Amino acid sequence: MIKLDNISKQNAHQILFIETSASLLKGEKIGLVGPNGSGKTTLFRLITGQDHPDEGQVSIDRGITIGYFSQDVGEMSGRSAVAEVMDGAGPVSEVAAQLHALELAMTNPSLEANMEKIIHDYGEVQSRFEELDGYALEGQAREVLAGLNFTQKMMEGDVANLSGGWKMRVALARILLMRPDVMLLDEPSNHLDLESLIWLEDFLRNYDGALLMTSHDREFMNRIVSKIIEIDGGNLTSYSGNYEFYELQRSQAEKQKQAQFERQQAMLAKEIKFIEKFKARASHAAQVQSRVKKLEKIERINPPKKKQTILFEFPSPPRSGEEVVNLRKVSKSYSDKNIYKEFDFMVRRKERWCVMGVNGAGKSTLLKLVAGMTTPDNGSITIGASVKMGYFAQHAMDILNQDHSVFETLETSFPQASQGALRALAGCFGFSGDDTEKKCRVLSGGEKARLVMALMLYDPPNFLVLDEPTNHLDIATKEMLIAALINYEGAMLFVSHDRHFLAALSNRVLELSPDDTHFYNGGYKEYVTRSGHEAPGVNK
Repeated sequence: MIKLDNISKQNAHQILFIETSASLLKGEKIGLVGPNGSGKTTLFRLITGQDHPDEGQVSIDRGITIGYFSQDVGEMSGRSAVAEVMDGAGPVSEVAAQLHALELAMTNPSLEANMEKIIHDYGEVQSRFEELDGYALEGQAREVLAGLNFTQKMMEGDVANLSGGWKMRVALARILLMRPDVMLLDEPSNHLDLESLIWLEDFLRNYDGALLMTSHDREFMNRIVSKIIEIDGGNLTSYSGNYEFYELQRSQAEKQKQAQFERQQAMLAKEIKFIEKFKARASHAAQVQSRVKKLEKIERINPPKKKQTILFEFPSPPRSGEEVVNLRKVSKSYSDKNIYKEFDFMVRRKERWCVMGVNGAGKSTLLKLVAGMTTPDNGSITIGASVKMGYFAQHAMDILNQDHSVFETLETSFPQASQGALRALAGCFGFSGDDTEKKCRVLSGGEKARLVMALMLYDPPNFLVLDEPTNHLDIATKEMLIAALINYEGAMLFVSHDRHFLAALSNRVLELSPDDTHFYNGGYKEYVTRSGHEAPGVNK
């Protein structure tokens, strides 16, 4: 279907691809991996024709339709979410827009004089809409939006009123409704809650077209792809299997290459030692010359490239009392919606609670109540003795001083710390060299999240309250965070849609629903086993 043949590409001073090849065949589901800046988005642009290789060729079979979801969704306004999603389906969307305009005209008293013509036009447009199977398409659009957790009100409302994350979902729904021959999905798992993520997994598993995607969610990748293409050092390397199997293969290949490198180095050292020892002896001149020629002909094996590993270890936080936080008879409402009514909940020392629940169940509200960012209507919230809280929320990234560099941000927060300690901290969270001089305003979402975490974790609290801490983080940074938090000695209360993160860190589960509240001893894995589902309202 799609073939990249000996492509080379350079952006500014960075070489992305060097005479490398890859292919995407009918029905294949491939995960695209590589460090930030390696060229993943550029590869998508080469396939869609938005960019062109400096050398080589991108070949696409005639008649192939391609749907491309990127993180840049553009402007959306003036239409409902349903209309916006249907827009990707071709002429039917234009007819749907005409039908909607005529429906509005029919309810407008000021146009009563023209009503006969409006009704006549409506009949013609409606017939055209039916010919194009528009009503079925609208139903499919609503089904996709419902799968991505849109309410009826959100479907009908102007997309301009939606947040950036929800607009992302609209853009994704457009591609899913298209069902093109090939889907190119750049981080489709971003901005999705767990329920939507599980629905999308099911959708993509049943999708019969070809798929090439990136994702920072390893569990999501594991369940969908059966092949990995890695971008590394300008080359595209294919691995069979899912992400987990790719990691295993890559590790084994690195070990083999390291062993081959070491064997060759030992052989070279032996030969060089012989040459040095006997080069001055005429009796060994022929042997020396033979070995010199042998060394010249040997193709040298390069050692495997070391993947940059980010490591962070928590300094031991101060010990808290046994009761970390206690909610008694807490009630909380927004407008006419009751979120909590006489709710009791306690977190004890060393407990790690993950909070589950559908949108609107009150997950973020609970974290805000505990963190003191909002107050209950009734009831009490008591923070325990010697508790030092660290609260991570998405809006925390917005309060960074945009004119400060990464290093200035750390220096301002910890004026007593040495430059060496701060640079070591920055390095732990992926900021090294010139990266420490980047201004906050140019940082990506992932970089901002890492900086906020560095600020929070340098002087460690003994109670962490984390609202979607893995949003925007790449797989390597997530692994660093998990490794650090596994050994963390304090208590935790957190919300996350990353199942790998949930399984690795939780030892208690709180499931919120409009009707009832459930408490589970044991972590996320035990919760799935006992409840029979991976998220509230979702079948296992």
